[in-house]
Amino acid sequence: MLDVLLEFLPFYAVAYGINVALYFATGAVLVAIQNRHPERRIQQNRRGEKRMWTEIRQSVVSLTVTAGCLAGGVFASVKGWTFVAPLPLTWWSAILMFAVSVVAFDAWFYWGHRLMHTRWLYRFHAEHHRSVAPTVWSTYSDDLVDAFVMQSYYLWAVFILPIPVEVLIAHRLVDHFNGTIGHSGFEFYASPFVRRPSPMVCVTFHDRHHSRFRYNFANFFSVWDRLCGTLDPGYDTDVEEAERSAATSTASSARDV
Repeated sequence: MLDVLLEFLPFYAVAYGINVALYFATGAVLVAIQNRHPERRIQQNRRGEKRMWTEIRQSVVSLTVTAGCLAGGVFASVKGWTFVAPLPLTWWSAILMFAVSVVAFDAWFYWGHRLMHTRWLYRFHAEHHRSVAPTVWSTYSDDLVDAFVMQSYYLWAVFILPIPVEVLIAHRLVDHFNGTIGHSGFEFYASPFVRRPSPMVCVTFHDRHHSRFRYNFANFFSVWDRLCGTLDPGYDTDVEEAERSAATSTASSARDV
């Protein structure tokens, strides 16, 4: 057992180091962009940045769980402990399993997220919702139990999906950037592509979850929220308004040049 643990530790160390490095690097880049466009802030009357250091401290701790889930999944696959063997890595298997993994993760995230909002488990999710106006630093500001529920997908997915570890890692990278942008609190992506009838979402989607609490539980897509009646009733309208505001801002900037 000790030999297995010692073999696992390098996987864990690499996963944790990369996750923490990406957390700070992505956050710094996005903050630099946001500081140049204050008009894109979604919640104009709130300043989530006041909680920055609290969120950073909690995120560095909770990433120990996220990294453990990813490292555990990769390690189990490499050791051949899974119920199904991963597909050989080819261009078609990479595209297929990436798409399958994203769709499966979005379903897991939606139902796991709704579970964390029940009165039995919300105490483990409350830490994340202290960030009413989310920022890039609040992405992983989670209780450890909350982090495990939401991120354990990367641990168990390899046992039942024939997903190559390279694809699982790529999915986790995309999820990192998607989550950090989704928590950024600044809308740069409003367009017809992220509102009805499209299943895609923009920053406003998750920002509304933090400010209005009872809506928008999914991650990558709005499908589950639309089907289950948990989509914020004003989401599509909010996106349209953000589109108009962005167009007006762009036109004004062009006249000033």
